[in-house]
Amino acid sequence: MLGNHAIAALAAFAIAMAVFSPATATVAGALRGVMPFITPSKEDPYRLLSVVRSGTWLAITVGTIAAAAVASVPLIGQVVGVPRTTLHQLGVFPLLLAGSVLAIAVSSSATSVLVALGHSKSVMRAALSVLLVGGPGPLPSHGLTGAGIAMLTSSVISACANQAAIRRSTVLNGHSLYPGRPNVKQVWSLGTVGIPLAGTVLVKFAVLGVLTFAVARIGTDSTAVHSIGISLVNLIFTAAVAVGQATIPLISDYATTQDSAGIRRSVRAGTWLALSVVGFIAASMIVLSSWVVPLFTQYVDVRQQITDLLPLVLAVVVTDALQAVVGFGLIGLKRTVPSFVSISVCYGALAAVTAPVATSGGLAALWMALALANLLQAASKAYYFYRPSAFNGTREYAPTTI
Repeated sequence: MLGNHAIAALAAFAIAMAVFSPATATVAGALRGVMPFITPSKEDPYRLLSVVRSGTWLAITVGTIAAAAVASVPLIGQVVGVPRTTLHQLGVFPLLLAGSVLAIAVSSSATSVLVALGHSKSVMRAALSVLLVGGPGPLPSHGLTGAGIAMLTSSVISACANQAAIRRSTVLNGHSLYPGRPNVKQVWSLGTVGIPLAGTVLVKFAVLGVLTFAVARIGTDSTAVHSIGISLVNLIFTAAVAVGQATIPLISDYATTQDSAGIRRSVRAGTWLALSVVGFIAASMIVLSSWVVPLFTQYVDVRQQITDLLPLVLAVVVTDALQAVVGFGLIGLKRTVPSFVSISVCYGALAAVTAPVATSGGLAALWMALALANLLQAASKAYYFYRPSAFNGTREYAPTTI
């Protein structure tokens, strides 16, 4: 919608997303760490309620920090040298996104509970972007501000719907989910798994933000193309995330009984399913590019650049899916530090070479470097997961009691 509204608005959106994406990913990552604690408690409503309330406090804490970072987008843009014309387009958009981050934190806390308990079919669809960004018919076009209002509204609706779903469809029906006073020890126990995972996704999306800022210095068209490419990757990648999250309660159950064969079988099945779905969707976009690409922008030159980028979109999203499923397997084992180490090394190297690669090779070279970084961290995570000591039944992998 923004690509058809104005290229300048799309470029500003890309700059805001360079901070918003790592912020929300950090929140979601921290709260995915709650999932392996939910599964062992699913038959005991009082123990489960204690975990849910502590998860809410973890969401509030991480969400507040992330929201503050998103509200600082204009300042961050000035520091890294983004053109003033692009920053001027932001307006109140960063503040709307900050509110959305807080709502997403509460929603993610509930989502982790629902997925871990097997209630993952609740879906919320919103058409607000069409109404507020483009302004069809007699409706006014609100551009980037309309996009912010749509994102904030949909996040609040999703948070409310997920909270209602927990009350209605789980063993917590009839119990108050009000967090009350925080149980610091319990929140810390959740954080020991969730915070390293939050660090993992923070590193990932922060480096993606570095790539976006590097592209912004190339030009507005390149920034718009990069933004659309990242949007496509994130859209397709949700399939891998869905599959990976579905493996966590299975692996957690197998870890409780120390069934190493079941653990490996779950991750292998998840990997093949994720790669098949992600690869099919990305390949279909390449085949149908003449119909897909015009949906994003009316500018002919930008359309051609997007089409040229699609094969690299396929490479990036497939390698990203490969590392993600193994990473979710490590979450099921409550081993999130290896994932943090892996991505810190691989994406740290990517961040170090971003500026020279962008200068010498442009957008295509950056995307090839991104695909290589994903492949390297997939290999390192697989090593951590499949090494013989991973399932030896030590208390490091035993279910944690809260």
